[in-house]
Amino acid sequence: MGRIDEHRGALRRRDRWLDYLSQHSGLPGPRGNLELVAACGEEADLTRAEELIATDDEFAVVCGLVALGRLLGEGDGGQERVLHARASDPRWRVREGVAMALQRAGDVDRERVFGIAERWALDPDPLVRRAAVAAVCEPRLLRTESCSMRSLALVDRVTAHLSTLPAAVRRDPGVRTLRQALGYAWSVAVAAYPTMGLPAFAELRGCDDVDVQWIVRENLKKSRLQRLLN
Repeated sequence: MGRIDEHRGALRRRDRWLDYLSQHSGLPGPRGNLELVAACGEEADLTRAEELIATDDEFAVVCGLVALGRLLGEGDGGQERVLHARASDPRWRVREGVAMALQRAGDVDRERVFGIAERWALDPDPLVRRAAVAAVCEPRLLRTESCSMRSLALVDRVTAHLSTLPAAVRRDPGVRTLRQALGYAWSVAVAAYPTMGLPAFAELRGCDDVDVQWIVRENLKKSRLQRLLN
């Protein structure tokens, strides 16, 4: 039995989850317990997920959001609104929880999730755009040519928009967070579909925008891209 299954069993035996989550979260520390997050994502029904989110405990909120992602993938489209609101949460783990939730939804319904990400990529809030990028730049969602093409198009669109922003706007913390996501996302998208990705990245390398050049340099550090270029 793996760790996720162990946590799922432990949760099923409990009416109250919060103490267990606090005990096994791995926080404070450098890495939260992602196996426990995944277990909660599978075990929590809507009521439980909403209760976890309502605690406003950082780890519990992440667990609840991933459960909402599962429900979204199963057809509960109303959960997009909750995830959208949390995409701009000031806590980075909660924002990452939104991306994980969309990825969990994408395990079941890629079309729905890519549609959401493409809408969010046009959002005025850079943290919402960041969630869109992080959600679809996940290798397990890019196993078809169609999804790979859409992921590549999305990161290209978001990067192009970033390059049009005035210098003062680029200093906004949300924009810096978006730039950081683009600093790895291109390598994922290119590796998933090199036929289109490598020419697109070559074009990106020719852009003289300072932030685009930073994005290029960061992606060139990623081994998945280095293998393709070498």
